[in-house]
Amino acid sequence: MSILVLNGPNLSRLGKREPEVYGYQTLDDINRGLVESFPELKFEFFQSEDEGALLEKLFNIEDKGGYKGVLLNAGAFTHYSIALRDAISGVTVPVIEVHLSNIFAREEFRRTSVISEVCVGVISGFGANSYHLGVRALLGKSPKT
Repeated sequence: MSILVLNGPNLSRLGKREPEVYGYQTLDDINRGLVESFPELKFEFFQSEDEGALLEKLFNIEDKGGYKGVLLNAGAFTHYSIALRDAISGVTVPVIEVHLSNIFAREEFRRTSVISEVCVGVISGFGANSYHLGVRALLGKSPKT
């Protein structure tokens, strides 16, 4: 079984973009940390600035099968992408929403997630450890029914 780690816009800039909020680790550092911490698992990593590419990736792994779940850091799409919400709602693979920062302690517009209701859970505010906590959560979850 594999886990897809799906990252949206601006996460390619980790380590450079607002390090006081997001830290100094790059997305590659976070991905490498997951592989090192969970050597028994297979990971697939995908990041895109494009909403359509994220939807296609989600649909592709649903159709392919063999995935335990998805860790999704949708970036800004968290706050307004109804297309992403509908895609998550339309697949059976469990999706866990993750965020490096605590979105509920930030600007007002960041406190709303349009995808939370269709995800099996939300992990926010633990930096790179949010991804690790997400993996642990997925290991205890069954596919959506």
